[in-house]
Amino acid sequence: MAKGEFASWADCAADLVAVAAGRSSADLVVQNSRLVNVQSREVLENWQIAVVRGRFAYVGPDARHCIGPKTQIIDAGGRYLIPGLCDGHMHIESGMLIPAEFAAAVIPYGTTTMFTDPHEIANVLGLAGVRMMHDEALLQPINIFTQMPSCAPSAPGLETTGFEITPQDVAEAMRWPGIIGLGEMMNYPGVIAGDEKMLAEMAATQAAGKVIGGHYASPDLGTPFHAYAAGGAADDHEGTHEADAVLRARMGIRAMLRLGSAWYDVERQITAITERGLDPRNFILCTDDCHSETLVNEGHMDRVVRHAIDCGCEPLIALQMATINTATHFGLERELGSIAPGRRADFILSSDLVSLPIEVVFARGQKLAEHGKILTECPHYEWPEGAKNTVNLGKTMGATDFEIAAAPNMAEAHVKVIGVIENQAPTQALSAKLPVIDGLVEANKGVCQIALVERHHATGRISNGFVQGFAYQGEMAIASSVAHDSHHIIVVGTNREMMAQAVNRLGEIGGGATIWQDGAEIGQVHLPIAGLMSDRPAAEVAAEVQTILSGMQRCGCALNNAFMQHSLLALVVIPALRISDLGLVDVDQFALTDLFISE
Repeated sequence: MAKGEFASWADCAADLVAVAAGRSSADLVVQNSRLVNVQSREVLENWQIAVVRGRFAYVGPDARHCIGPKTQIIDAGGRYLIPGLCDGHMHIESGMLIPAEFAAAVIPYGTTTMFTDPHEIANVLGLAGVRMMHDEALLQPINIFTQMPSCAPSAPGLETTGFEITPQDVAEAMRWPGIIGLGEMMNYPGVIAGDEKMLAEMAATQAAGKVIGGHYASPDLGTPFHAYAAGGAADDHEGTHEADAVLRARMGIRAMLRLGSAWYDVERQITAITERGLDPRNFILCTDDCHSETLVNEGHMDRVVRHAIDCGCEPLIALQMATINTATHFGLERELGSIAPGRRADFILSSDLVSLPIEVVFARGQKLAEHGKILTECPHYEWPEGAKNTVNLGKTMGATDFEIAAAPNMAEAHVKVIGVIENQAPTQALSAKLPVIDGLVEANKGVCQIALVERHHATGRISNGFVQGFAYQGEMAIASSVAHDSHHIIVVGTNREMMAQAVNRLGEIGGGATIWQDGAEIGQVHLPIAGLMSDRPAAEVAAEVQTILSGMQRCGCALNNAFMQHSLLALVVIPALRISDLGLVDVDQFALTDLFISE
């Protein structure tokens, strides 16, 4: 059996029955544990498990009849035996790591299953890029299921991408072995309007018997929400308030509550369970997303579960939301998400249910990590040269490319400004009156310039605007080829010459992020694969990311995980104001809008 392949239940059934009956011996028996049963939401004292061929054969009070001369016996020492944790929605690319290195980073934190939507690479490399992510995912010693991206571009007519995803692409991908469903349907106005392409993608997914991922980012819970719900979305992670979670659950849409590097949406929604008493079965925890610095220093799904508990959620309910609820949602409750006969033997040993230290991690019956140290190999896919050197600027940028000309004889310009909201994905639609000097609009009073530089087709196209909330001081610029979702180059700065230098640097290195202060580069992370990912270990990438985060602080920015905020300023499917390669986008109206406000 090739690396990453795993025997089906049908292939193992005879062995599972024989071990449970005592006719054959198990590969592994764990004794003296406090088994966390997420099926019944109870802790079972001194229960035991027997594993054969990577699956649970016996789960009960006494597994002695499963022990043979070659059985490995582990004394859990009274620790909790917990199902491996599942991330219900995330994008591996946001970790700046390829799937193998992402897996290596999260395994020690107890994550044994991920449901991933590689729409970041789809925007850069199309269906071929999705296949690369899918194929590397299948090589890993944990479960990485791929959702076929639905929206590239996420908002047709408002942005351009390197490639487009079609209904035919979706139908083809539904036949791949690791495809679990359709990635988040971000073009919610298209669904509401009955767009044929969006409906065709969802129909192809339904025909394959798979799950449609949702993304309804509007705060309007009236008729538009109900129209979107009728379109078939089975889950949604864009809620930010209790009312969002409540209505999603009422409509049969599983509410995914996220805690990522920069999105803190659990606390405001989990009250639907902790205070209103709604049935927790329809709630799921996810990250959406964590970059490498968070993974290395804070954790992954264990961090989310601890946070939910800190927000008042009962530990067993929080664990259900990160295990069985997720597996059930994707139709995999007979495969994973619980410690029960026939399921994949993915489990954690932990000495405490509240602080949740991840002490030992098993997946498919194999010990993969212990006390934070990974003990297994996570194989790499052979990434082709075509997946690299994807930054195509078309020309060398200069300061004049970032000039914003005012109307003749204008002394002051009234302009629209993107307002950053700390720890949330939405932005504000602000405005400011800025001075005009020598015919050019100049940023001031906490307002910086922002620009998006087209990097897929070498058109040289640039959109300029303004942003507020980073509080940068002095002369600086920061640029990245991570610019969700179309992933052009996004640059923010207070000095146009340095904005040009930052963009040109990314052209030189083939993608990543760079920050400049007073004419010198003070931080850089190199992401050669699609301008989004590195194939180096997470700790190395995190160290480079830290130079960006430290550089942002050095330039005056005190926002939590400000780089994530930076990279999402081009995400034209989350309100209220964004920037694309085509111009400023009013997401509430789902239309391009003028930078200048008419008096």
